[in-house]
Amino acid sequence: MNWLYLAIAILSEVLATTALKLSNGFTVWPPSLAVMVGYGFAFYFLSLTLRTIPLGIAYAIWSGVGIVLISLAGWVIYDQKLNFLAMLGIF
Repeated sequence: MNWLYLAIAILSEVLATTALKLSNGFTVWPPSLAVMVGYGFAFYFLSLTLRTIPLGIAYAIWSGVGIVLISLAGWVIYDQKLNFLAMLGIF
């Protein structure tokens, strides 16, 4: 069950970070609300994960998968290009 909590934490963080760009510095209300709710869910479910999964392992997975998913979201949603150095850094 804790792996499910970690997956929910990761997806919540990715959705919140994706909405962060749309919030335009928290001046656009709907994406700003999505950011706040998304990060709230992310940290709540990460805290549940930490009951049984060691902090270092949970955070490494959370940040690594999050980086890949955010990069994909930027590429697909915002048409941001990933050059060789960016992909090398992600790898």
